[in-house]
Amino acid sequence: MSAAPGRSQASSHRSPQGEGTPLSSQAISSTEPCAYSIGRRLSLLLAIQTVIGLGVLLAFIYGATTMLFTAKHEEELRSYSAVLVDVVRDANAKGGEAEIQAKLAWLAERRPGTFVQVNRADGSELYRDKAPTFDVATSVSRAMPFSVDLNRSSPLQGTLILDCTQDAKTAKRMALLLIAAVLAGAALVGWGTFWRVRCSLRPLIDLAGQTKAIDARRLGQRLTLAEPVEELQPLIDQFNGLMNRVERTYEQLEGFNADVAHELRTPLTNLIGQTEVALSRERSVGELEDTLHSNLEELHRMAAIVNDMLFLAQADRGVKARRGASVSLAQLVQQVVEFHEAPMEERGLTVSIEGDTRLSIDEPLVKRALSNLLGNAIRYADTGTNLCVRIARESGDSVRLWVENTGPCIEPEHLPRLFDRFFRADASRCELEKPHHGLGLSIVAAIARMHDGFPAADSSGGTTRVGFSLHAA
Repeated sequence: MSAAPGRSQASSHRSPQGEGTPLSSQAISSTEPCAYSIGRRLSLLLAIQTVIGLGVLLAFIYGATTMLFTAKHEEELRSYSAVLVDVVRDANAKGGEAEIQAKLAWLAERRPGTFVQVNRADGSELYRDKAPTFDVATSVSRAMPFSVDLNRSSPLQGTLILDCTQDAKTAKRMALLLIAAVLAGAALVGWGTFWRVRCSLRPLIDLAGQTKAIDARRLGQRLTLAEPVEELQPLIDQFNGLMNRVERTYEQLEGFNADVAHELRTPLTNLIGQTEVALSRERSVGELEDTLHSNLEELHRMAAIVNDMLFLAQADRGVKARRGASVSLAQLVQQVVEFHEAPMEERGLTVSIEGDTRLSIDEPLVKRALSNLLGNAIRYADTGTNLCVRIARESGDSVRLWVENTGPCIEPEHLPRLFDRFFRADASRCELEKPHHGLGLSIVAAIARMHDGFPAADSSGGTTRVGFSLHAA
């Protein structure tokens, strides 16, 4: 409606986010290309895990192997030292020190890889291998002392040295082999992971290609996968749902632009035509005044359209209503009814108000919404009938306001679009309409959203109810 009591100017409600606000650094940085590859990162992480896991396992194997070598060396030393003790005792019983030296030399020839030294009780050397098969100073070896009791004041003291060089080389080669196995395993796992990740990410690459193909000319295209992927399906469903909303919004925007052009074209055409007629020949002052008055009406109509569009644009940006002190909604409705007394009397209509409650609201905005609803009901109500405004407290802090009239019903397929901008119902209702630009119910829906509510409509059995809900702050 072009006029309403307590009409709130759209410019009085400022958006929390001012116009022309620069993009944040996060918004800018989000457009930058990704700095890493998922496949490479997973490959590197799994390769590191493989190095750690295999390294720990193979280090345990290496440790166990060296322990086995050590145990084997100690066992050899113990068994051979026991043999030496028996040989020394037997040789001493048979021939003394000369026999001991001969026996030890004989053993040294038959047991390569060992070195034996035996000292007398006074510390002097009794026997020493003259030509050991390994370098005692530089080779890896293990030594074990032993003593032989020959019923003397002090036993003979000996040292047995075992050459472990070959086993040490074997352990070293084994360590190098295990290190190579760890590195090869890590490389194999990394490469295999990268290849498998690339194969597994193929659906994402396909989705990226499908997304790239969507533009303004193909808004109906949706993302699909030949083989559904459980992890990606929620993302696909959310994206397709988003595209459904974008497509509807795009269609509504195109329709809105066409409707705006249509609504503004009529007054502009009238202005141009009347002005051309007035300028076609000389006119009297009275005729020129009539032309100016007619043009002024058309300009007021255009201004009303522009103001309503600005108000809806601010509401779409999320502006919230300014709530004041609690007021009686029944008293508010009565004020709006008094404003519409003249058109109601012309059609012989009466109004009844049912229910009341107090609520903190933006009074001018709610008056405007009620005025639009009441004007809409007056326009389509049967002559001589009663209009009813119902105020009902719902669950929680919600309040519902209904304006009910008796007259032509709205088709069910038109009800979901009743609050769309510039929407007209069926032709039978359009014939009854007085000139208006079709934004009244859209403004009602916007005011409901500004109060955290929503609009609603119902039409059946010759009765139409249109209203909205309000929520307490």
